[in-house]
Amino acid sequence: MPVRLYLLQKPGGSIGAGSDRRRYDRHWTPVHVDLVVDDIEAAFHRAVAAGARAETDIRVATYGKIAVLSDPFGHGFCLIEFLGRGYDEIVEPGEPS
Repeated sequence: MPVRLYLLQKPGGSIGAGSDRRRYDRHWTPVHVDLVVDDIEAAFHRAVAAGARAETDIRVATYGKIAVLSDPFGHGFCLIEFLGRGYDEIVEPGEPS
């Protein structure tokens, strides 16, 4: 699978992938990593076994399956298994992707 990097700008105070509001004062940088995987269930269990903390269960969204986790230091990240057209499922026609 080719490596793709998506930069999605989301305003502070909006709801993130979990149930928490985005707050960019949590870390020195507002970077949040989404890791696109082929098998989210396997990746989720490997991450938790390696010390990650699950903040949500695996859910299904318009663009795919998603789980919110954090590393042992509290840095949040998501595992995503794209379905259909991936993030293009949520981009409006004519909007840059």
